[in-house]
Amino acid sequence: MANPDTTKTAQTTLTAASATKQATVDSSGKEMIHIKVFSPYKTYYNFIGYSISGVNDTGPFDILPRHHNFITLLNPCVLDIRVQSGSKRIRISKGVMHVKADKVVVFLDV
Repeated sequence: MANPDTTKTAQTTLTAASATKQATVDSSGKEMIHIKVFSPYKTYYNFIGYSISGVNDTGPFDILPRHHNFITLLNPCVLDIRVQSGSKRIRISKGVMHVKADKVVVFLDV
């Protein structure tokens, strides 16, 4: 049986951690991230999604909620953004992706 004092301390710690970082969630409770894909003259996507996939020199990769801070140069590929209604696909020739605090920013044509 769990020690009530330990359980209360763990719950307090979780509550404090949750208060400092509120994740965006859909109606079913699934976590989402904010994704912005743009070039100097056009915004291709600027909303929330479940994940984004791309390709760099290492190969294909996915960015999911709670991903560590990350920056990479993107190779020519099709960015696949998974959203509630399916997926949004954006063909790119090059770009830079920056991920921090559940926010993904993709700068194209740079």
